Amino acid sequence: MVASPAYALIATDLDGTLLRGDDTVSERSLAALARAERAGARHLVVTGRPAPRVRPLLAALGTTGLAVCGQGAQVYDAGSGRMLWSVRLDRELAETALGKIEAEVGPVFAAVDQDGTDGLTLIEPGYRMPHPTLPAVGVARRDDLWGAPISKVLLRHATLSDDELAAAARSVVGSLATVTMSGPGTVELQPCGVTKATGLALAAERLGVPAAGALAFGDMPNDIPMFRWAAHGVAMANAHPELKAVADEVTASNEDDGIAVVLERLFPAG
Repeated sequence: MVASPAYALIATDLDGTLLRGDDTVSERSLAALARAERAGARHLVVTGRPAPRVRPLLAALGTTGLAVCGQGAQVYDAGSGRMLWSVRLDRELAETALGKIEAEVGPVFAAVDQDGTDGLTLIEPGYRMPHPTLPAVGVARRDDLWGAPISKVLLRHATLSDDELAAAARSVVGSLATVTMSGPGTVELQPCGVTKATGLALAAERLGVPAAGALAFGDMPNDIPMFRWAAHGVAMANAHPELKAVADEVTASNEDDGIAVVLERLFPAG
């Protein structure tokens, strides 16, 4: 498949996409992104991680511009360290949604990402962080999760798979929240109507880039709205089947420099 080399915006997910399993970016991928940027393209991280958990990675990438965080609920300016836009998940709605989900599937374990540039990730007893490298603060009981404004809720179930939990949550949550699945062990509730596409569209507007100029990379169902918004969506070889089904192409895995494979083709040396 021949794709246009004129993409002005390269939107990349992090976990399972740009990042390898050890939370690092390969030299080949860094070089490919640098080559694309020299050709005039802008690189934009679009991730489910909240802004405070993304800052060290943005620094490692040398990013001083915008980043879309929190499943699209946050547009963060890495250069100034400011949040340019954010949407909170109403805590009463979140509690109601959790109650509906537990009525359907039994007890779940919950965590929250607090809103803001210094927000914490709080986890109730029994919740296991899907990414052991990400910091979290344990609380004694669920009520302690709601002490400050939040951007999303993270859910795990003792026996249900991620697909099963996400499907059950969608069946009962309705308009209380948007249900997403962003990685192994990561089913989330975020503000209703907010997706990676909403945050990406806002960031792209600030950068003056239309959807027709955007190339997107991802690996999980939460990247589907981003793929539908962008001109061209590339799924990793390790991607969830739902994302592969809507992708324009499939590249190599995150461990095999899949992003670099595509960028080297679209932005050849010289």
